[in-house]
Amino acid sequence: MDKLDRIFQMQRALDEEIVQRRGLTDITNEEWLQKDVLAILSELGELLNELNFKWWKNDKELNMPAIREEMADILHFFISMCMRAGMGADALFALYLDKNKENFDRQHGLSKKPGYALPGNET
Repeated sequence: MDKLDRIFQMQRALDEEIVQRRGLTDITNEEWLQKDVLAILSELGELLNELNFKWWKNDKELNMPAIREEMADILHFFISMCMRAGMGADALFALYLDKNKENFDRQHGLSKKPGYALPGNET
């Protein structure tokens, strides 16, 4: 089993346990997706608080273990969202490959979508 498959498997087990232990069986899939989005936003806020974005304060030394932990928290909720949207590890990987190619195409002026060409390279 590769790492991404294992992450999906572990997240599925955690989600199932949370639903069972917390009695959350009546929540719709749409509500779960909304909750996961809110949770990701909350975790992004926690990640942001670990960074020196407050120009009105003195910078602090970055706490890389805390930053990494917040990133892992975000991944937990993201993987839950993927599964709730009917996407497993293989589908996520395939979509990532397609989007990565498109993003490179955009940077190289090869995309069919307008607005990505570098100045002087407009086609």
